[in-house]
Order: sequence, then C-alpha cells, then structure tokens
Amino acid sequence: MIKVEGLSKEFKLYRSPADRLKEILFRKQYHKDFVALENISFEIAPGQILGIIGQNGAGKSTLLKILSGIVIPDSGSIQIDGKVTGLLELGTGFNAEMTGLENIYMNGTLIGMTRDEIDRKKQMIIDFSELGEFIHEPIKTYSSGMTMRLAFSIAIHADPTCFLVDEALSVGDAYFQQKCMRKIQEFGAGGGSIVFVSHDTNAVMTLCDNAILLDHGKVISYGIPRNIVDLYISRICIQSHKGEKPVTLGDTTGPLNNHMNISTKEIEFCSIRILDSSKNVITHAHSDDEIIVSFSFRSLRHIEDPTFGILIRNRYGVSIFGTNTHLLNQKSDSLLPGKMYQVSYQFKVPLQPDDYLITVAIDNKGNATNYFDEYLLRLNDITTLKVGRNEKQPLYDGITNLNPTIDFKEINNGVPEEY
Repeated sequence: MIKVEGLSKEFKLYRSPADRLKEILFRKQYHKDFVALENISFEIAPGQILGIIGQNGAGKSTLLKILSGIVIPDSGSIQIDGKVTGLLELGTGFNAEMTGLENIYMNGTLIGMTRDEIDRKKQMIIDFSELGEFIHEPIKTYSSGMTMRLAFSIAIHADPTCFLVDEALSVGDAYFQQKCMRKIQEFGAGGGSIVFVSHDTNAVMTLCDNAILLDHGKVISYGIPRNIVDLYISRICIQSHKGEKPVTLGDTTGPLNNHMNISTKEIEFCSIRILDSSKNVITHAHSDDEIIVSFSFRSLRHIEDPTFGILIRNRYGVSIFGTNTHLLNQKSDSLLPGKMYQVSYQFKVPLQPDDYLITVAIDNKGNATNYFDEYLLRLNDITTLKVGRNEKQPLYDGITNLNPTIDFKEINNGVPEEY
C-alpha cells in the first residue's frame, strides 16, 4: 500500500553556477523558486495500478523520485509498506564501464537485494532480459533498449511491494514492451502496488485502476482513467486553440454537462441518433451490421472550414476507430450563423459484442499535422453503441473481425506456391 499526504517540493533555479556562489557570498537572492509539487495526496491499495499523466514539467518525474527516495520532499508524508523499486530515468544506478552481469550485482545491491538473493535470481534476471552473451559486455556498448531490458528485469525481480514505472519503458522494441506490460499486470495481480507514468494514454486506460492528472505540480483531477485522459486531451486542445473565442471545459446545459468536454459556445448541439441501414432508430446493432450515426447542431457564427470527427472507443477508453472529414480529404461547406446542420457517418460494425462509446467533434481550419486553429466542440462518450452477436457470423478472438479467408492444400513438389 502507498499513502501520500500533502506532498510538496520546491527547487531553486540558478541561471549559472556562479549565481549559487554569489548568493552565499553576498546574501542576496540570485535564484528563482520553482514549485515542482504542491500538496499532493493519494492512496494506492495493494494490487492497484495508479496512472499519472500530464504534460512535460507537470511534476510526474519529481513525484516518482520522491517515492523512490532519490529526492526528499519539503513537506508531507509518505507511507509505503515494503520495498520500492522501479524503472525511472534510463541508466540510473548503472556503471557504464562495468558489464551487464556486474551491474546486476551493483544495481541489485542499491535497491536493497542481498548478495545471496542476487545469486539466486541472477539467471532469472538474465533470462527475462534476453540479453544473451551481451550480459558479459560493458553497459556502454548497450543500446537504450538493451539498457531498459536489464534495468526492468533487475527491478521487477527484487520482490518489491511497490513498483514505479516512468517513460523509460517506452524505449526499445514492441515485443519487450509487451512482455514488460504483462509482467506489470502479473505483479499487480499478485498484490503489488504500481505507479505508472506515461504519455501513452491507451496504456494508462488499459492498465490502470485510477489515474491522476498533474499540471504545474498540482493534482487537477483524480478518478477513472478514461475520464482523466479525456480531461487531459481537452486541456491540450484548449492550449493549442488559435481561434478568437476562448475554449472552455464543460458543455452548456443538461446531460451534456461534462468537465471533460470542450466548447467555444459557438455550436449549439441538438441531438445524436444511431440508425440502421433503413434509417430506423435503433438501440442495438449486431456484429457486421451497417449503421448510421447522425447528429444535428446549430451554428451560432460563420465557420469557414469546418471539420466533423467521430471516435469509437471500448468500455476501457481504448480507441477502436477514429476519423474526421479533414483526414478523409472531404471538404465541407462553410457553416452560417443561425442555420441547422446534420452530420451522418455510415459504416459497418465488425466488432465483438460489447458496449462502445461514441465521441463527436467539430473543429475549424485543419492543417497537415491534423491540428486545428479552432477546436469548437468535443463531446466525449456522448452515446453508447451496443453491439450484440450475429448468430450467422463465426466466432473470433479480439475486438474486430477481419473476415479472413483460409486456403489449405497439400504441397506435392515440396515447393510452396508463389502468390
């Protein structure tokens, strides 16, 4: 278990090393105070994973360093039952001149393992890292991915009760990242507490039980990962908005009032419906059915180059499919003030039976990087698409049905057929 109460940390920033000396000699302030963390509190129960997201400089790495004991907080308390290990800045605790094997002993000792414990687990650490003969080579010859493999393997085999994961896990190949993710889930299922810091919002929604959004050292929001990620994305949209009207969080009235939505109050959203191919309103669809998602709105100003987007996510918030008219190179007519409009998306749903959440957005003036000058409206999870099983369709594993065909034949001459 981890319990953090009222954690704060402030740093003194100097423009040069000489300013630090001048401050001592002349007793005059030559530094600028920087508040990295301010009154942070949270609790993680055994077996739970807490995700922490936020933009660069939000205080995520400082928080992990305090939890790991590298940095001492100015105020607040931390209660951690047992040993803490983790994967923070890549290469921390390694000696570049020593071999991987020698670093297992040195790094293992630094995180609290005994010599006998390292002897017992040495081969497991080497096998999990899959470094092979490279384990006898100096760390300075390793790539960043190889260094991450060794660091993660040592940390996870130290039998911690709390495991800290920073962006270092994003280094390396996809195969080993998946292996690490499975190990983290296994660790959590065994009762370990995990703090997971990442810019990969899908990973946060998939892995974590709860999440925190940090901004300039403060907790902005705490709760269900999908909601926290939506709030994070909405705040990024607000910061990058270039339009004349300011973007605000939360829609105007009624059931759409949601602190994760964004609006410039220049679009009056009216309704959204899900229809079958005959344009009848439906509450359920079946796998592989063709459906129409249609929403209507009123424009309250002239919008020169509108873009209409849709996003479909599963119950965990992981994106299944998303697109918009800008990506599809489908230019729309400008919107006129006071006029009503309707946007309809028609597509098949080759999806496993489940509930899927639909997000819609209206933006203005897209560019080559798929950013917009004006983010006018984003309504997260505005309606639910319920997909049931089509009895005529064969069973399959995963999220979507790729409808494969399979050809099986005997090879008579020992040479496979060329395609």
